[in-house]
Amino acid sequence: RIGLVAQVLARNGVKAIVPVIAPYADSRAAVRARHETSGTPYVEVHVAAPVEVCSVRDVKGLYARQAAGEISGLTGVDDPYEQPEAPELRLDSHRQTVQESATAVQELLAARRLA
Repeated sequence: RIGLVAQVLARNGVKAIVPVIAPYADSRAAVRARHETSGTPYVEVHVAAPVEVCSVRDVKGLYARQAAGEISGLTGVDDPYEQPEAPELRLDSHRQTVQESATAVQELLAARRLA
């Protein structure tokens, strides 16, 4: 749904940055195809970090709750996460500063004339 909203916005000249966890390759491919069909730009940025790093960064406590058996279906832990095979940009957030990641995104958008 959020991919459709982003595509509609893009089709109407609004640039949208959509930060979502999209664990399945087929759903990401469908969003990409929707954008391609309508002639709107689409850039996939994969923000990568090992599960151990995600657990340390977890402000909601979801990883601790999953480890305690309180919840299940946590993406990348006990629910699948299919890594993107060919994103336009991969950010190894555990090896980069926030500023380095932001700069990489800005440079990509500028190179695509989207910034």
